Amino acid sequence: MTMKVFAVIPAFNEKDMIKQVIQETEKFVDQIIVVDDGSSDGTATVALSAGAIVISHPRNMGVGSAFATGVEKALSLGADIVVTLDADGQFKPSDIPRLIQPIIEGKADFVTGSRFMNNEPVPDMNGVKRIGNKFFTRLTSWLTGMNFTDTQCGFRAYSKETLLRITTFGRFTYTQEVFLDLVNKNMRVVEIPIKVLPRQSGKSKVVKNPFSYGLRALKIIMQTERDHHPLRFFTTISMFFIVPSITMFAFVLAHWLLYGKTSPFTSLLSLSGTLFLVGIIFIVLALIADMQGRQRKMQEEILYLLRRQRYS
Repeated sequence: MTMKVFAVIPAFNEKDMIKQVIQETEKFVDQIIVVDDGSSDGTATVALSAGAIVISHPRNMGVGSAFATGVEKALSLGADIVVTLDADGQFKPSDIPRLIQPIIEGKADFVTGSRFMNNEPVPDMNGVKRIGNKFFTRLTSWLTGMNFTDTQCGFRAYSKETLLRITTFGRFTYTQEVFLDLVNKNMRVVEIPIKVLPRQSGKSKVVKNPFSYGLRALKIIMQTERDHHPLRFFTTISMFFIVPSITMFAFVLAHWLLYGKTSPFTSLLSLSGTLFLVGIIFIVLALIADMQGRQRKMQEEILYLLRRQRYS
């Protein structure tokens, strides 16, 4: 059976490049969906005239929301594989066959391009962005127990089964959240090397301020980790209080055993007790959150079954 391949292209003020991206992409997919994320430069009009299905957000809602909108439309039209790529022309649509091949062969559920597997220079990526990319890639790798090389790349392919199971909440960005969500659901993730072209027009609409982007992305990662591993998440936080508490108590106890008095460190006992109590509170939260996490898994399974029924 031939699989229907759809491309989803989130776009925000990319009228200068969107037509070229659509024309080059349509050679490798069955249909293209452009999600105009509140553009004010006529991006939607250009994309529509180029032959794409266009869905317009009333305002800029973020690439995460654009991804969700595009995926829902693709599934409703019978997509078996969805490829996402940026509207700025930096990704090569000619790489799409390589990107979807592991899914077609049944070797992967989710395939993502990696700009760093071949250790080649990446155009338009300064030192700050590269350091940030490495940080988030290593953080995601550590949290998932896998070894990824590029978790921020937007050039990806998803099987229908993957899209039915995926649950993301980040409106601002979804790139790292997808890795955490899918790995925790035992989906097969594969990276393939890709080359990136220099940006021909404009500037990045996603990473306007690297530091602001980093803080918001870190928040999403921590929220995702909390949702998938609440026991580990809250227990880890509790250790930041319990370990110093025990250390201080042990220090004061040793002083008392040696000198028969707690002064001048008596105040440390109160601080130690307070920190220990806070740590215990976090452990209780961990247990409560773990119970809620079990309910979340049941709810996600129900959601998956409803999606499968809806899009079958």
